[in-house]
Amino acid sequence: MIAIGGSAGSLPVLAELLEQLPASIDCTMMIIVHRLKNVPSDLDRLLSLKAPIIEPEDKQPVLSHRIYLAPQNYHLLIEDEGTFALDYAEPLHYSRPSIDVSFASVAEVYGPRALAILLSGASKDGAAGMQRIIAAGGTGFVQDPASALFDTMPLAALELCPEAQAMSLTDMVHFLTELKMSAEHDQ
Repeated sequence: MIAIGGSAGSLPVLAELLEQLPASIDCTMMIIVHRLKNVPSDLDRLLSLKAPIIEPEDKQPVLSHRIYLAPQNYHLLIEDEGTFALDYAEPLHYSRPSIDVSFASVAEVYGPRALAILLSGASKDGAAGMQRIIAAGGTGFVQDPASALFDTMPLAALELCPEAQAMSLTDMVHFLTELKMSAEHDQ
C-alpha cells in the first residue's frame, strides 16, 4: 500500500507524480488531500490522467492495482477485514480527511508493506501517521522541503521521523519505478 498525503501546494506535485508513474504499478494507492468541505470538487477527475481515481464508499473492499482518493469531509480508514471505513469524527489538524488518521490505519493493516509519502502542506498533519508506518516496519519519505511550496508538512515529518527520507519528484518516481521492477522480478 502506498499512502500519499498532501495539502497546500501539493496538487501540482501529486498530478506530476501520478503522470510519471509506470503504466501498471503493482500495488494499491491511497491519496489523502486536504480539501474544502462545502465546495464541489472534481479532484478525482483532475487526477485521473493515468488511471481512474476512485473515491471509496464505506465498507467498500480495498482492491489491488487501484488508486483511491479520500472523499471530502471524511476520514478514510482501512479496516482489518480489507474494507474502507469513512469516519465523520472531529477534524484533526483542522482537517477531515486527516492524513494522520489514514496513515495510522494503513500502518495497522499493512505494517511493513506500507509506504507513506508526504507532500507539501502548511500544517503538521501526516507526521505522526508517518511515524506509525515507520514504527510498523514500513517506509516513509517526504517531498524535499526545498522544493515544497509549503514546507511545514515535510519538515514536521522529518523532525518526527529521522528515518524518513526527503526526495525530489524525480527521486520519488525513480523509487516507485524501482519498486515496481523489483516486484516484477520477485514474481
